[in-house]
Order: sequence, then structure tokens, then C-alpha cells
Amino acid sequence: MSTSRRTVLAATAAAGLAATTLGTATQAQASSRPSHTPSKEYFGTLDDGTKVYVWTVANGGTRLQVLSYGGIIHRLETADRHGRRANVALGFDNLADYVAKSPYFGGLIGRYGNRIAGGKFTLDGTTYQLPLNDTTTSLHGGTKGFDKVPWNVAPYTKGSETGLVLTRTSPDGEMGYPGNLKVKVTYALTARGEWRIDYEATTDKATVVNLTNHTYYNLSGEGTGSIYDHTLELAASRYTPVNSALIPTGELAKVAGTPFDFRRTKVIGADIRKANQQLLYGKGIDHNWALDKGITQTPEYALTLSDPASGRVMKIHTTEPGLQFYSGNFLDGTLVGTSGHIYRQGDALCLETQHFPDSPNQSNFPSTVLRPGQTYRTTTLHTFSTR
Repeated sequence: MSTSRRTVLAATAAAGLAATTLGTATQAQASSRPSHTPSKEYFGTLDDGTKVYVWTVANGGTRLQVLSYGGIIHRLETADRHGRRANVALGFDNLADYVAKSPYFGGLIGRYGNRIAGGKFTLDGTTYQLPLNDTTTSLHGGTKGFDKVPWNVAPYTKGSETGLVLTRTSPDGEMGYPGNLKVKVTYALTARGEWRIDYEATTDKATVVNLTNHTYYNLSGEGTGSIYDHTLELAASRYTPVNSALIPTGELAKVAGTPFDFRRTKVIGADIRKANQQLLYGKGIDHNWALDKGITQTPEYALTLSDPASGRVMKIHTTEPGLQFYSGNFLDGTLVGTSGHIYRQGDALCLETQHFPDSPNQSNFPSTVLRPGQTYRTTTLHTFSTR
């Protein structure tokens, strides 16, 4: 598939005419201005002396806290059916843990989200070797991916929308990837409380790019326990089975008759303990779904995640063709989170919009190649409601 198919227009979500104040449970009745001007506070200092800040953005009943280190979503706050607010994203309360221990909590992932087999790919006759940081694979950009570096952060307010623009240039050869890659990522909150992520990148040398976000969600609230009673509807008839290294085999398998069928709303824990070789490989769910919609020019429906206990609902629309659903299988009770609770297996899940894992080595998958003169653009939109 040509790169031009991948170059999609980042859509601006409809902002609406009303914005609510941060503490309001409903999303009607307010001024046409955002309820909060982005602000920052000191969060910590890296070993090289770089100061890290936590930025706060709020609008339409949704509140984000973002670190200038790794573009990390530190907190994501929404209201439940009774208007009670909670942080629904896992994380740490200090910078040191993010640096030393984080399993990609909230991270901005690049240059390549997900796994590349053998940490190796060939492009235009040249083979590139990447760091192996997940046994025999390169995962989420290597040993020092985009989630482990400082970003330049600038706040903005435009009409009824507010947010942050994160930028950095990944130099030629960083983590083995070719080309000087200029990256811009926008975290926006609309007057309706929608959280939109716009990704953009250009390069001066042919390279591969697959950017995503790695927020761990628990709609009952961070530190409250398992997500196995959440429900999920996922608009995908096929997924990409993996081998023991969690690398896709190349098959686009039908989900029908498997634990991976979420075409109709299903409790996440319903099939997760079944004797299935794919579940054994992932120690649960850690797989990519090929969304039925494919690559689109504007964000289209991908999924609905719901928590019956709190009533919180999150829907995701995206321009991307794939989505990695990871059920928190490697949370092992050794990490203490933001609220002081220990995280255990299944205490959160990730829903990473993306191109497919190992695409640089799989010619039948949508291409992740970006060339000079082209612009990588993708958009993912999260909407929040209650029932």
C-alpha cells in the first residue's frame, strides 16, 4: 500500500457552542471559551539537569495532566454517572518511577509503536538494526523511545478548544532509525470534553513511522482494581495472530468463534482465561485488530469501552487501520501507582490506535514508510459520556 494512502488529514473535531466548567458533570451551558487556560508546574529534574513540568488542561468536563517528559498522560479525569470525578489513567506520583520503572504508562510512543521482529528491517536496499529491548524484538521505539525523552511543550487556546502542542526532532540514527524526523503531536480538549490527538511528522530520509499513545485505562478509576468487568465493543472482524515472540504471523484471521470476537459488546473477562494458544502467548490479550474501516481520511468509529460500575463510557474514533488491545497482563504487583495502590494483572487496559506491528517486514500489511516531501498525519479522538 502506498504511503500516500497513509498520509491522512488530521480532522478537527466539532467543538460545539458550549463549554462547561471543570467541576460540572453535564456538558451543556457554559461560555464559548475553554474552562481552563493550560498551566504548568514543576514535576522533577532528570539526571542531566533537564527540568520536567506537568501541564494541566481542562475543558468540557475533561481534565488532562501531561508531562513534558515522554509526552506522558499523567492523569485523565472524567465524571461518573453521579458527577463524581476520578482519574482513569494509571501512572506514578513522581518522575523517578516514570524514568526507572514505567511500562510505558501514558507514553507518547515512537518512532515505531509496537514490535519489529529481530529489531531489523530493510528499506530501499539498506538494512537497519534497532535495539532489542523485548527479548528478540524491538518494542515501542527501542531502549530510549519517544516516551523516554523530553519534549518541547507549548499551550494554545483556539476558540472553544484548548490544548498542548508537543514537538521534537528525532535525529538521524536515533535508536537505529534513518532520517531526521520532525514530530509534532497535539493533545486537544474540545468544548464537549473530547480528547483529540493529532500526530504529524516529516523526514529528510526514507524511514518508517508508527506513532501512538500508551495510556492505561481503568474507567472505574486508577487503583480501583480489575478491568475484567468492563465491556468492550470493537469494530473489527479480523485480527493478527502472533507467534511466541508476539510478532504477527502475517495472517489476518477472522475473530469469529475466538476469544478475540468483540464485534458485539462483551465483558472483557468473559473469555480471557480460556485455553487458547494466542492467549497463552500474550498471557492474556496483547494483540492487534485490523479495524473494519481500514485507513480513513477523518476519524471513524473503532470501539466503545464501558464500565458498568461507574457508568463511564469512552468511545474511540481514529484514522488508523489497526488497534492494539493490551489487557495489562504484565502488571505484576511490583508497581505502586499515583494513588498509592499496587497495580496487579488486569488492573488496566491499553487501546493503542496504530498501523500493524512489524509492518516494515510484512509486505501484506499497510505501509509505514515515510519519504521526504511527504507528511505523516493521523488522528485519534476519544469521547466520554455516562450511562
